[in-house]
Amino acid sequence: MKYTQLGRTGLKVSRLVLGTMNFGPQTDEPTSHGILDAALDAGLNFVDTANVYGWGENKGRTEEIIGTWFAQGGGRREKTVLATKVYGSMSREGDTWPNEDRLSALNIRRAVEASLKRLHTDHIDVYQFHHIDRRTPFEEIWQAVDVLIQQGKILYAGSSNFPGYKIAQANETAARRGMVGLVSEQCLYNLAERRAEMEVIPAAQDYGLGVIPWSPLHGGLLGGVIKKEATGSRRASGRSADALANSSVRAQVQAYEDLLDKHGLEPGEAALAWLLTRPGVTGPIVGPRTAEQLESALRALELELSEEVLAGLDEIFPGPGPSPEAFAW
Repeated sequence: MKYTQLGRTGLKVSRLVLGTMNFGPQTDEPTSHGILDAALDAGLNFVDTANVYGWGENKGRTEEIIGTWFAQGGGRREKTVLATKVYGSMSREGDTWPNEDRLSALNIRRAVEASLKRLHTDHIDVYQFHHIDRRTPFEEIWQAVDVLIQQGKILYAGSSNFPGYKIAQANETAARRGMVGLVSEQCLYNLAERRAEMEVIPAAQDYGLGVIPWSPLHGGLLGGVIKKEATGSRRASGRSADALANSSVRAQVQAYEDLLDKHGLEPGEAALAWLLTRPGVTGPIVGPRTAEQLESALRALELELSEEVLAGLDEIFPGPGPSPEAFAW
C-alpha cells in the first residue's frame, strides 16, 4: 500500500480512501464488514463517512455499521484514520426542529456526540464540514471546533464541497485564532470534471490542505459504461445515462474507452490512476459495493500510466488550464 501525508498534518494515510456511502443503502452489514476487513488487510487505512449516510429514514445507519465493525476489536479502530461529516439535518421527515442542521456551534456539538455514539469510538480523526454554511460565521464554527479539539473528541477539521474563496476565509479566520484550520478538502474532481483545478485545488495547495476527490468515476461514466452496455453486462443509469444521451459526451467517452482499450487498460482503474498523478491529490474516494469492486480499485495503486496515455487523456478531457490565465477570454 502507498501512503502519504494528509495535507500539513502528521497523519499518514493510504492513497485510496474507502468511502462508505453505499454501506446500508446498497450493501448489507456483513458484506460491509467484509469490505472493511479486506481494505484494512490491504493496508487501506483511511475511512470516510458522514452522519447522514444511510439516507432517508435510515440516516446514521452507515456510521452504525462502521461502529459495529470497530466494536469487534482486533485493532480495527487503532489502525483506522476515521473521517466523518456534519451539516445535513438528522431529523426524520416531518419532525424538523431549528438548529438540527448546518454548522452552528449547537448543531456541531450535538452532531459530534451522536456520531461518536454511532461509531463506537471516543474521537474522530478528521471532522469535515459537508457543505458551506452561509448563515454561520467561521468565528463561531472555529470556536466550536476548538472546544472539541480540547476535549479530545476530534483531532482535525476538514471541508467538503468548499469553493476556493471559502477555503481561504476558513483558514484565515482560523489563523487569527491561532488554530491549524482546515487540513483537507473533499471536492468533485475527475477526468470528466476538472473545474476544481481552477480555484479549489490551488487554494488547497496554498493552504496546505490534502485534496480528497469524490466521484472519481463521475457516477460510473468513466468506468467503461459503453463497453458494458455493448456486452450486456450493465446498462447506464442515473447521471451516466443522462450524460450519454448527449451525443458529444458519448463520443468523448467512446474515445476514452478506445484509448484505454488500445493500451490494455481497464477504464475505472485508469481513471483512479490518473487522479493519483494529479498535483495536490491525497487520494480519491472509492465506494465499493462489493469485495470485487474494492479489488479493482486497489489495482489502480500499482498502475503506472505512460506519457502517451496521459497525453491522450488530456486531449480527450482537457482541463481548464492554470489560474488566472484560464479565466482570460
